[in-house]
Order: sequence, then C-alpha cells, then structure tokens
Amino acid sequence: QMHLDESGGDSVQAGGSLNLSCIISVHYSGYYMGWFRQLPGKDREGVATISIGGTPKYADYVKGRFTISRDLTKNTLYLQMNSLKPEDTAMYYCGTKRGGDLMAWMLNPWETQNWGQGTQVTVSS
Repeated sequence: QMHLDESGGDSVQAGGSLNLSCIISVHYSGYYMGWFRQLPGKDREGVATISIGGTPKYADYVKGRFTISRDLTKNTLYLQMNSLKPEDTAMYYCGTKRGGDLMAWMLNPWETQNWGQGTQVTVSS
C-alpha cells in the first residue's frame, strides 16, 4: 500500500516562500501526482498536478507563484510556493492517481486514490 508523508508547512508572512515535500513509500512512476489544499470551511481543491511524463498543470489561483516538481530517485514530490498570500492559508495534501485526465483530476479531488495526512500552511498579512 502506498503511504504519503507531507512536510514543510509553516507560518509565514505575506510575500514569503515555502517548499513543501511529499515522500512516497513506493516508486510512483506509474501515477499522476498532485497537491491539493483545504481552506477552513471549504472543500478540498486542486493546486497543481504533474503527469507521469512530468507535465505540470496549475490552478489559476497559484499559476506563476507555485511550482510542482518531483525527484524520482528520492520518491519525493515538491511544491515551491512563492509570493504567498493570506488566502493561501490551508492544509496542503499530496495525492496520487492512476490514469485519467490531469486537469480533470485537479478539478475533482475526490478521484484521488492515495492521500497524505496534510501539512498546514498559514500566511499572515
């Protein structure tokens, strides 16, 4: 069974940066990978996803500020977050999924097959 472990969440001021990591317990080369977040009182939403071939997709609200990447040798997924805003405050989760459409998955987080436990990001103004 695949186990995902996020880290890197913290409290920062607006305009700051964070780099989230997600270590996956098994080799994930056959899976899409993605970052999702859940704001207080809201449903979980997509942030960024990356295909098996390494093609990224971003939600409009993070495009140009966040970068998703991965290191296959370390079984690790990353999310570099720059120019953070208070509205980015949320619990951030990594997830995996086999097959399907990358953008559709980002719009439909419930299609995720494996989730981590989340890491909290708090951005103060």
